[in-house]
Amino acid sequence: MNADQLPTQAPWPKRPGAWVGKLRQRIERAEPSETVLPAPIGVVTDSAAALPEAWVKEHAHYLRVVPMPVMIDTQIFSEGTDDVPTELALGLAMGKAVRTSRPAPGQMLRAYQDLAAAGCTQIISIHLSGALSGTVDAARLGAQQSPVPVTVIDSLTVALAEGFAVMDVVQAAATGASIEELTVMAQHAAKNHVYFAVPSLEQLRRGGRISAVASMLGTLLNVKPILSVCDGHIVATEKIRSHARTLARLVAIARAEAEARGPEARLAVHYFGNESAAEEIVHELAGASRTEVLSVPVPAVLGAHTGAGVLAVAISGGTPPPPPVDPKPTPKTAAVKPEPRSRSAPARREPRAKHGTADVADPESLSEPETPSPHS
Repeated sequence: MNADQLPTQAPWPKRPGAWVGKLRQRIERAEPSETVLPAPIGVVTDSAAALPEAWVKEHAHYLRVVPMPVMIDTQIFSEGTDDVPTELALGLAMGKAVRTSRPAPGQMLRAYQDLAAAGCTQIISIHLSGALSGTVDAARLGAQQSPVPVTVIDSLTVALAEGFAVMDVVQAAATGASIEELTVMAQHAAKNHVYFAVPSLEQLRRGGRISAVASMLGTLLNVKPILSVCDGHIVATEKIRSHARTLARLVAIARAEAEARGPEARLAVHYFGNESAAEEIVHELAGASRTEVLSVPVPAVLGAHTGAGVLAVAISGGTPPPPPVDPKPTPKTAAVKPEPRSRSAPARREPRAKHGTADVADPESLSEPETPSPHS
């Protein structure tokens, strides 16, 4: 299903609490025309949420999407307004320096002022993981000068894992949900998952996400990792050899999680320069949930760090299982008392990795730094 064909009302994932059923009934009973009226509580997010353009236009009365800036060499592009995917692909192919940055606090403030002028009495501002970008900090700074109260939420994720939560909040706000209810709903974004297959480790090396040695060894061994976002950080879920096997495993992981979440699950496939491959994954995931699978370009904040050819699957709704993380868990054993240390033989310490680098053998060390770094 193409992103522009997104239905007005996305299926509502189950949430804990008695108020959930009432909210779900209000949205499911609402006529399409009712969901585009100005809401007393406005919603602000960023372009990293990868919301379908047609859906954003339909809900523009009470929704503002702040574009993420992307710098290619010395030229700055705004995601969502300029042709960032094309410029980014060309820049990466030519080996140009690429940098992603947070929006200015003033941009956030203008979004808040715009919604206040439209009649919103409160605002909820939902943004990509603070560990991947300083956007949530910019939102907090802008909120300090907002003419109406602003609740800022760190979604701890990115892409439509963030976007699905934003869509839920927008629709709930249109039916009169309180700021407390919307806050709980927005925080549910952390339980959404996104998995992405990276065809090459080179771009991760350029961005300082892994070391040059790890990149070289990964290339020699033909390692094609599946990455995910866990607690706001990018981590390696699995390390597989050959791109074909990686894509097959990506589909298997997504299908298994969708089945575990139940019929309320929603899925979307992200791509960067390989839409045909994304459509194949959409076809393979068909039937994994009661809704059609969306196909949406990957947000620039991810594409700049992973490079062209990345494919990702975002999953939301239902009862979320914990994401699979490599390495394989250690078998459970009975509690064993630690052996006494010899005074003449101090405990050996493992060498610590240098800041800003990671080794392919250590999936947790693929976490993103707090501040985005330039690509050399």
